Amino acid sequence: MKINEVKDHHFNYLPEGYDWVMVWNDEFDGNTLDESKWDFRLNRLMTPQVHYSKDPRCVSLDGNSNLVLSCVKDGDQYISTQLQTGENFTDCPSNEEWPIAKLKKPKFAHRYGYYEIRARLQKQRGWWSAFWLQSPTIGCCLEPERAGVELDIMESFEPEVIAPHTIHWNGYGADHDNIDSNHRKVIPPEINTYLEPTEDGFHRFGMHWQKDGYTFYVDGKQSGQKINGPVSHVEQFILISTECDGYRYTGYPTEDLKKIQLPDEFIVDYVRVFDEVEK
Repeated sequence: MKINEVKDHHFNYLPEGYDWVMVWNDEFDGNTLDESKWDFRLNRLMTPQVHYSKDPRCVSLDGNSNLVLSCVKDGDQYISTQLQTGENFTDCPSNEEWPIAKLKKPKFAHRYGYYEIRARLQKQRGWWSAFWLQSPTIGCCLEPERAGVELDIMESFEPEVIAPHTIHWNGYGADHDNIDSNHRKVIPPEINTYLEPTEDGFHRFGMHWQKDGYTFYVDGKQSGQKINGPVSHVEQFILISTECDGYRYTGYPTEDLKKIQLPDEFIVDYVRVFDEVEK
């Protein structure tokens, strides 16, 4: 169902059979990122990441209602940006406070509803992009309904291809578990989705989070099968992230990243969140 909730901006798709109200959005108007809505993720698993950056060369608005996230070579390093509307304990550098460092109140966190991004993917391999939700308390207990989960609405590791929509729960250690929209554990070979071309190269990626599961959409069509659970019943925050390959596991760029022809960009037109209207 096509809906244009924002005047003079592109329409979005909403699942049919429901009444909707928009509860949060960013259209990326103007020339400066709205930092009342977004923070920067600079740490992973409580460790600062040299390739996560808030450098203005990596994140900008183009003046045409688009967020532009760029892969940038900075000396011998490659850097890019991860944006988020909240945080969890893994975002805090390790310290001796008990039990974890002080957390900030999220700028936006929500549960249930429909979440959609309209974006144009990066054009080269060597770095990747994602649109996802994460719980501030993921892994705090072995009850993902209470602790929350990670919801990967879109991940793209190569041009015009997305990985299966996936949920992760019980943290990121020995108890970690996951399932994707093919109802498989995330093991290779993945069943990737090759996107159908659009006139301007932009695509819409969405997720309907209900009390009984998650349904994913690409350009208005259901993508994969509904994932019935475990279903998070806690508020979660939004992330738009890019990452340069290699640093996470080896600390060095991959050969694909070294070969990349810059500039290369991941461009976002909007992010919108809707709730079902109570009847």
